[in-house]
Amino acid sequence: MRRSEVLAEESIVCLQKALNHLREIWELIGIPEDQRLQRTEVVKKHIKDLLDMMIAEEESLKERLIKSISICQKELNTLCSELHVEPFQEEGETTILQLEKDLRTQVELMRKQKKERKQELKLLQEQDQELCEILCMPHYDVGSTSVPSLEELSQFRQHVATLRQAKASRHEEFVNLKRQIILCMEELDHTPDTSFERDVVCEDEDAFCLSLENITTLQKLLRQLEMRKSQNEAVCEGLRAQIRELWDRLQIPAEEREAVATVMTGSKAKVKKALQLEVDRLEELKMQNMKKVIEAIRVELAQYWDQCFYSQEQRNAFAPYYSEDYTENLLQLHDAEIVRLRNYYEVHKELFEGVQKWEESWKLFLEFERKASDPSRFTNRGGNLLKEEKQRAKLQKTLPKLEEELKARIDMWEQEHSKAFVVNGQKFMEYVTEQWEMHRLEKERAKQERQLKNKKQTETEMLYGSAPRTPNKRRGLAPNTPGKVRKLNTTTMSNATANSSMRPIFGGTIYRSPVSRLPPSGSKPVVTSSCSGKKTPHASRHGANKENLELNGSILSGGDPADQLPCALLVEFLVIVLILCS
Repeated sequence: MRRSEVLAEESIVCLQKALNHLREIWELIGIPEDQRLQRTEVVKKHIKDLLDMMIAEEESLKERLIKSISICQKELNTLCSELHVEPFQEEGETTILQLEKDLRTQVELMRKQKKERKQELKLLQEQDQELCEILCMPHYDVGSTSVPSLEELSQFRQHVATLRQAKASRHEEFVNLKRQIILCMEELDHTPDTSFERDVVCEDEDAFCLSLENITTLQKLLRQLEMRKSQNEAVCEGLRAQIRELWDRLQIPAEEREAVATVMTGSKAKVKKALQLEVDRLEELKMQNMKKVIEAIRVELAQYWDQCFYSQEQRNAFAPYYSEDYTENLLQLHDAEIVRLRNYYEVHKELFEGVQKWEESWKLFLEFERKASDPSRFTNRGGNLLKEEKQRAKLQKTLPKLEEELKARIDMWEQEHSKAFVVNGQKFMEYVTEQWEMHRLEKERAKQERQLKNKKQTETEMLYGSAPRTPNKRRGLAPNTPGKVRKLNTTTMSNATANSSMRPIFGGTIYRSPVSRLPPSGSKPVVTSSCSGKKTPHASRHGANKENLELNGSILSGGDPADQLPCALLVEFLVIVLILCS
């Protein structure tokens, strides 16, 4: 049961109690029945009037709510149509009061959206008008609707943003073009002679119309000025190059060169005129010093020959180089040749520089290889060995990469020109391969020489013993150093246990076979005492019937036992290796 129904029942009970109380009062007072009836009628009338009045007020409220709902629905439909949104639909069944509240809230929301859209539309129109005037473009057409849709506003915002970006881009381009145009005009000593040029140079930047046509005209003007500037610069640079060349050929002293140093930069009209005067003066001197000029050209020719890696046959092909008849015709031939060589070098400069870089790297690599085989490099104390090893390792990596790059570039050049790229009369890659092969053969030769030297030294030490390498101040040490005993017992003896004829190194002997062995080298045969009546140098010193070698004594070299210990150990190690190999 609803609370309102409970309250209604409580109201009825209260009314019943009040009437009962009134009757009790009337009974105590002794009011007659007819007056009681009248008084009850009065109570009834008051209650009925009060209830009627309340009902009327509530009915009026209901009518007002229904009327408000109708008005709100009409306005809401209109707003939805203007704002291009779906009409409002109440979800589920609801009361009149709730419906009126929801409709009124929705109407207020729609009114707010309409107001915001119209304000934004006005702001966008103002921005569009301003930007279109600056960019000389037509205004954006929003349409005839008073309230734009969200999609139309989004498109309008995007259009304004595009215009703003176009303005910023064109303004930046205009400022850049204007700055370059002013610089070119100053360089060319050019004054604005048209209304457009004056507008560009003199007018305020913000007042200039940034239309596409104006930007295109600015670009065209800048290209014209830059072309004139480039032509002047090319002419002036050519005159300067000619002046420097004539200075070098004529050996003009530095004092005279300083006099025209002010015109060696720039490309203005006065600079160009001064350069031309200097060229004319030097040409007259050149005609007066023909031999000196030709010899200077020949020096330059030789430099270009070296830079282009010309072979002797290619150099001999230019016969005028060796002529002694210094005439104007000879000078013209030399001039033409130096121009041809200079152009040839400039066109293929990257290739020649790459070849030169490879040559320098190769020489440095060979130098490091030579140092790597030099034992004296281990005596340095300045850290040069580590630096050299790092540079050597780096060269070993960079040289193949450089060769691959040069090979690719040379192959491309040969395909373009349909001829071989020759360096010193030989294909470059063949030259590289030949250098590597020569380096490999040289390393093999050095390796074989070292092996042969070591073999001869080993044979000599096996036959006659080795010279003591221990310094004299250490000769007083005991022959059987415990450290050495342990080292040899753990290394050499572990390999020698397979042979049953072996004995411990220290204090033991090695018994030779009675059968004569082949000598290690054909030059000096080894003969044992049991097979020949001749005595070896060692046998004659210690007896002819001695068949074993006592390595702890002085049999091999005839010296003090303490001095001969390292040599004896080395010889015994080599003997063990030879026995195991056999």
